Amino acid sequence: MRALFVTTLLTMLLTQTARSQEILKLWPDNAIPNAIAGVQIDEKAEPGSDGIMRISNVSVPTLTAYLPAKGKETGAAVMICPGGGYSILASGHEGVDVAKWFNEMGVTAFVLKYRLPNEKIMTNQQEVPLLDAMQGMLLIRQNAAKYGIDPNKIGVMGFSAGGHLAATLATHYHRGPKASEQSKPNFAILLYPVVTFGDKAHVGSRDKLLGKLNTSPEMIAYYSNELQVSSQTPPTFLVHSEDDKAVPVENSINYYLACLKNNIPVEMHLYPKGGHGYGLRTAKFGSLNTWPETCKAWLMALTAPKHN
Repeated sequence: MRALFVTTLLTMLLTQTARSQEILKLWPDNAIPNAIAGVQIDEKAEPGSDGIMRISNVSVPTLTAYLPAKGKETGAAVMICPGGGYSILASGHEGVDVAKWFNEMGVTAFVLKYRLPNEKIMTNQQEVPLLDAMQGMLLIRQNAAKYGIDPNKIGVMGFSAGGHLAATLATHYHRGPKASEQSKPNFAILLYPVVTFGDKAHVGSRDKLLGKLNTSPEMIAYYSNELQVSSQTPPTFLVHSEDDKAVPVENSINYYLACLKNNIPVEMHLYPKGGHGYGLRTAKFGSLNTWPETCKAWLMALTAPKHN
């Protein structure tokens, strides 16, 4: 009896693991937009001494699906964009860990492994992360029935430069060669996001995305997302620390003000301590430890069934 129980338990765990880590390619191998044909690059995934997994040299973008336990699904879903200054992807603490946290509350999560700007393997590098994010959102919506997702409850979440990508998706989904209403997120969650490429910019993210020689005033304004908020921007939740030395808190503040100006539902939480890049690792920062529960309450209220 005990052997049968153990075997059954192992089978259940293996089944759940398989369900939780389905990987979807964003594009067919021979049709990845902006990719330079015949150029090869080796992707790297390296854990640092700080415990952060860093992925670089991404040439084949993917979505990894993490599903909540059966019977716990709320119908909501989130596509997660890890940060890393558009140079690497901090895919562990700003990706997988967050996906599992969403699963605990019944939310289906997809970690986006987006291509990082690299003129050696792509054309018009500034377009590429957004193209991948738009395609990721489109694929999630197209597969909503498969994953038990409500197509009207699919949002995007981003950290740091991933927050810039998430905010760009929220404000630019209707622009460019792959523009589609199906790529529009229903909500956005932005953690210590890079928002502006103007004053208070994180220069490293800006230079990496645009290239140091591609910084015309028009390009700077186009990718300064506080300038691109409109009446069509989705409801937004913002978290930032006032002592963030990497991405100044004004990035979130100015996006918040732009949402207010355009009558977009927006909630912002600022914390005196926390610095940058913490993800869910907040225990040592006092009040910052409350952001996950606050975010959960916001999301549950936003995606709760509507009753007449």
